[in-house]
Amino acid sequence: MSGRAVSQARGRVDVEGVSVPLEHFIEGRRVRSEERFEVRSPIDWDGWKLADVAAGGRLEVDAAVAAARRAFPAWAAMGPEGRHSVLARLADAIDAEVPVLARVETVDNGSLYEAMRLRVLPRAANNLRFFADYAVERLGEPDRTLPGGERNRVRYDPCGVVAVSTPWNAPFMLATWRVGPALAAGNTVVLKPPDWAPLTCSLLGEIANQAGLPPGVLNIVHGTGIGAGAPLTGHPGVDRVAFTGSPTTARIVYGDAAPNLVPVSLELGGKSPFIVFEDADLDAAAGTASYQYDNSGQVCLAGTRLLVQSSVLDDFLERFKARVGEIRVGDPREAETTYGPLIHPVALERVTGHVERAIAAGAQLAFGGHSLGGLYYAPTLFVDVPNSAEILQREVFGPVLTLQSFDDEAEAIRLANATEYGLAATVYTRSEARADRVSASVVAGTVWVNCFYVRDLETPFGGARHSGIGREGGRHSFDFYCDVKTVCERTVLFTGGDTGSGSSAE
Repeated sequence: MSGRAVSQARGRVDVEGVSVPLEHFIEGRRVRSEERFEVRSPIDWDGWKLADVAAGGRLEVDAAVAAARRAFPAWAAMGPEGRHSVLARLADAIDAEVPVLARVETVDNGSLYEAMRLRVLPRAANNLRFFADYAVERLGEPDRTLPGGERNRVRYDPCGVVAVSTPWNAPFMLATWRVGPALAAGNTVVLKPPDWAPLTCSLLGEIANQAGLPPGVLNIVHGTGIGAGAPLTGHPGVDRVAFTGSPTTARIVYGDAAPNLVPVSLELGGKSPFIVFEDADLDAAAGTASYQYDNSGQVCLAGTRLLVQSSVLDDFLERFKARVGEIRVGDPREAETTYGPLIHPVALERVTGHVERAIAAGAQLAFGGHSLGGLYYAPTLFVDVPNSAEILQREVFGPVLTLQSFDDEAEAIRLANATEYGLAATVYTRSEARADRVSASVVAGTVWVNCFYVRDLETPFGGARHSGIGREGGRHSFDFYCDVKTVCERTVLFTGGDTGSGSSAE
């Protein structure tokens, strides 16, 4: 597989026929940095250099935060209805650019083109529409009257400037998951894209200008975690920090934000159980289990620990192997490909290390466990793994699953909870009562029963233990991105006149 040359001039690069900006986006215009970092395509890492992207630091972060603070009063004063019209235009503009964004994101991070075009990237526009609609239609709460006649009402006022750091496995869509509610709430945003896959987030600035988003409302600073991320999350001008990534990096982010006592929302890794009971539809369970290899296993929600009841273990494993046999690893731009490459040589080294250490520790390799060349790795399964093994306790973030058996419901729950993570769980059973018991007992922010990877945007999303802090989605997002305040009024003293000329954010 040969890479292709790209032309780079005047701060832009041609990627699959799309002109992509490589500079920061601050106050509605492109801002150059002399420092650069290299971006290569995981499709052909050695042969396909994509670009040299601006590497920001404290100066660029200071400029972006200052621009966001200048833009905040006017954006907040527009109110939910005024912001709604702008965000609706932005959502429409994203919808129109989905095929373009899909081409760029596929070569930037190795995700399947068809998945990006049909499923993932359309969710970006939905994120903006949903939160803009929610702010207008559903955010208010009924007034309450105290026994003494005082009126209590709740306000959701904008908090200020929000710092958003988005991951590389779905950078554009996951950026809008945080940017959408932050903007709908009336805040302004400084976004730091991932340095391993920054290109579609850079295009978001172009789309924002096209949609008429006021300058400074959304700002984008490229760079590494140390160079741009740390100055942003520790900036005294930032009022909220939203981060998606690993627990290791989250501890640093948490520490950076702590001196300013800035609230943080952390969506982190997972080592999620995939529990199959003997009464399950085994064909459906095996098909969903094989889908856990999606995106080369680079999905934090993936159910990487298969837990199968002993009485159906052999039957399930036979069906599972058959479904895995249908997987086609290859160029993610091709329609027949099931999943593409790992994102980066560091990711390949991490996956290889986990596999080699698991074998050395005595885990039985059922299939896979080897590179397919380049950054491509075979779907891999380990069986007969002791629960204390690293391969069961640490997130691999690659196409590597483990299989354990259990005898009864109590043992299934014990095994499911035997990690320091708590992001998600998947359960296959025909018993509604069992599904309810297990859902109540497993430690997880999301539990799927007889399904996977679907969720209403109104419901809370987040993790427990080392899988995160906080919940977002619906009102939960506004609880984080707003200053929620109670106003208690003795209305009998109101005269009805307005004696001031001050303005309100809402």
